[in-house]
Amino acid sequence: MTDTTQTQIAVEPRLIVETGLDRRVADIIEPTIEQIGYQLVRVRLSAQNGATLQIMCERPDGTMTVEDCEQVSMAVSPVLDVEDPIDKAYHLEVSSPGIDRPMVRKSDFSRWLGHLLKCETSVLVESRKRFRGKIVAADENGFTLERDQPAAGEEPTVVIPFTALAEGRLILTDELIRDALAADKKAKAAQAANQNDEDGGDEE
Repeated sequence: MTDTTQTQIAVEPRLIVETGLDRRVADIIEPTIEQIGYQLVRVRLSAQNGATLQIMCERPDGTMTVEDCEQVSMAVSPVLDVEDPIDKAYHLEVSSPGIDRPMVRKSDFSRWLGHLLKCETSVLVESRKRFRGKIVAADENGFTLERDQPAAGEEPTVVIPFTALAEGRLILTDELIRDALAADKKAKAAQAANQNDEDGGDEE
């Protein structure tokens, strides 16, 4: 009996999910994306080029090649054709999260410690809803920002619970570009090593 779920991964749930039609599309495609070994970052239907459905996803190690995007596109297209959640013609665009990526999982904050983030909360945290600063700590419950421009009377750091997070995105800096390229290179080297191991194991 062939195991058809061997590429499926245990995916960490997202902290931030879509609403409305975007949420419906996400619910339709997310199981398929996970089945082939990727994880969904964000779905967004925009008015670009008439209508564009952007699906942002990545491998668990954070990489996403052009070939990966093509694989995801080929996997979700027939699912969307069957379910037909969008009642007009649209362009399908599958992409990586990019370097200045949306932060949607707890592990994103641990992975990108030391980098600048801007975020909004759904409730007031220390009398604010908008924050900008360096991620200096992260645990199961939330993350700590070191504010880059604290106002008079404000503490230099603020702890933001994950339950209060509405939106978060890394800020593009030279340091982020350097670290993102290094992480990508390391992940691709690990993928190549794993592939070589698998190829070697197939030999008799």
